[in-house]
Amino acid sequence: MSNKTNQLFYQCPMHPEVTSEKPGTCPKCHMALEKTKQVVPAHEGSETGDKHANHNPNQFRQKFWLSLALTVPTMLFSPAVQGWFGFDFSFSGSHYIPAILGIIIFFYGGLAFIRSARGEIAAKKPGMMTLISMAIIVAFGYSFAVTLGLVEGMDFWWELASLVTIMLLGHWIEMASVANAQGALDELAKLLPDEAELVTNDGTKTVKVSELKVGDKLLVRPGGQIPIDGEVARGESDVDESMLTGESKPVKKEVGAAVTGGTINKSGALTIKVTKIGDDTALAGIMKLVNDAQASKSNTQVLADKAAFYLTFLALGVAVVTAIVWAALGESGGFILQRVVTVLIIACPHALGLAIPLVTAISTTLAAKNGLLIRQRSALESARNIDIVLFDKTGTLTKGEQGVVGIIAEDKNEMLSLAAALEQESEHPIAKAIVNYAKDQGVTAHKLTGFSALSGRGVKATVDGVLVYAGGPALLSEQKLKLPEQLQRATDMASAEGKTVIYIVKATDVLGAIMLADVIREESKEAVKQLHTVGKRVAMLTGDSEGVAKWVADELGIDEYFAGVLPEHKADKVKELQRGGVKVAMVGDGINDAPALTQADIGIAIGAGTDVAIESAGIVLASSDPRGVAKIVTLSKATYRKMLQNLAWATGYNALAIPLAAGVTSGIGFVLSPALGAVLMSMSTIIVAINAQFLRKLKI
Repeated sequence: MSNKTNQLFYQCPMHPEVTSEKPGTCPKCHMALEKTKQVVPAHEGSETGDKHANHNPNQFRQKFWLSLALTVPTMLFSPAVQGWFGFDFSFSGSHYIPAILGIIIFFYGGLAFIRSARGEIAAKKPGMMTLISMAIIVAFGYSFAVTLGLVEGMDFWWELASLVTIMLLGHWIEMASVANAQGALDELAKLLPDEAELVTNDGTKTVKVSELKVGDKLLVRPGGQIPIDGEVARGESDVDESMLTGESKPVKKEVGAAVTGGTINKSGALTIKVTKIGDDTALAGIMKLVNDAQASKSNTQVLADKAAFYLTFLALGVAVVTAIVWAALGESGGFILQRVVTVLIIACPHALGLAIPLVTAISTTLAAKNGLLIRQRSALESARNIDIVLFDKTGTLTKGEQGVVGIIAEDKNEMLSLAAALEQESEHPIAKAIVNYAKDQGVTAHKLTGFSALSGRGVKATVDGVLVYAGGPALLSEQKLKLPEQLQRATDMASAEGKTVIYIVKATDVLGAIMLADVIREESKEAVKQLHTVGKRVAMLTGDSEGVAKWVADELGIDEYFAGVLPEHKADKVKELQRGGVKVAMVGDGINDAPALTQADIGIAIGAGTDVAIESAGIVLASSDPRGVAKIVTLSKATYRKMLQNLAWATGYNALAIPLAAGVTSGIGFVLSPALGAVLMSMSTIIVAINAQFLRKLKI
């Protein structure tokens, strides 16, 4: 944020980091922005640069308690209240006490609403603060005139005091709910320790994280938090990344592996080389995404804002009509004023204004805790209506790296032991895949001698005095070896599916074959199943051959796939699927996926993918687990359902309460007082807030 000191701009009184050069309302609490000349930069206020360090619902809490303390004597010394309950505390001049305290409450407690109303009017968006302010200003003006003897009637000081106090209570509860819902950023900031153990020539020393530089080396002991982004320079350990990815299974980290600040080192000691600091870290990027998502508006929010805007004018119209009708019926000025003030108060679209922002904040927090980073609120809202999820294959459903996917041999362990021995000297990706697979299976490699490479054919060595070979079809051709019929059929099928086949030969006997391919993620099959369960079609897009595409699709239970699609044609394939109004979600991770992610109705980027892909997506999966797509659909449905519930309550409440406030039931002896109207209005806000909190219990 640039420093605008001595320049006029507008700032939210509750969220000082929210500023604008034009009048408007705060996207977080919907209070009007106030004109000011001084700015507090976002990075000030805390050592960690927490932009939410200035959230302060305590402002309304303090105002509420002091106003309540003054409201009690205001009511006790009110002649009307004393008459109702049959007690008399009056003494000479005591009738001025309600006026004096009422004036103090009006300026101390009510001025916050009036300032915000002024901001709403300046922004040409009159709303709840405008109605509240009109009600208390009318009550104040009338009571002041009665006290000075300018007009005859009963003053409204106790009603004014109780009205302001109840409104402060309602807004305090609302702001506390919003601040609690938006605590995702606070929770994320808490993940980072304040200090780190810096490795020096003399050992280690404790330093502040804010003092670290790229290239510094840090010691992270077992059980400790990784303080900042880096890569493992020494050691091996399992790291718990659940707070960022939502996945509870620890991730193994070896030398060269990337680690993220805020994660927890579980077992071994790690020496980490710092690679990113400040705003470049993964946690800072996640916090920015969460902040942007909470500040953005969904389509439902826009609808709610319009409803609140029109409800304001409806309330003003009903207030005018109420005054005219009761005046025509010959009611007193005090009764008419009560009806007008009650209409203005009870019609305040407070609950309507809170209905969507609170659900938005909670759902964004819930998403972040589950490794779903929402960049565009509209993307999450639309996910429930998606018809088909289109996955890019490589790097999304698969790992994008070669791995062993099948072995054919009479003695698989013996053959794998020979293969690992032959390939352990090679740096080729296929060789590495075989060696790593043998390690994972607990197979120890044979000891060999006389290793040599056979250009274009494979490798050979001597094991226990016998020549052993590893290679492809060219090796078999050179050695004039013929495969058994069963092995021939299996390898022909593997080749048709685009798999790489490596044969292991001992002397003149073909021991078997190892098939390698782009490894399918363990979670992919479950991801497809979950999407089918929630009624979504699943398709796959790949530039690989028909055989490869069919094999992966069959393995995962995907009915639709598109093979041989060039990178520049991926967006065209999305357009093709969108014909006839079909809603498409595209899931990808590479640079060549960016156009397709943008073209799709919803773009979902795998978090391990490129920055370009992430910038092109509306939602980012913090981990590489494709099961997160089904979580998005589940969260979208639950969020939208909760929004509708809140909107139904907020609008239904106003539809029933406004006629009561206007006095339609006075004929049967029931008259709604301004104070009771304020209680009902605050209750509607509290009900909406509580209902939104139930979203936290959602399991996704």
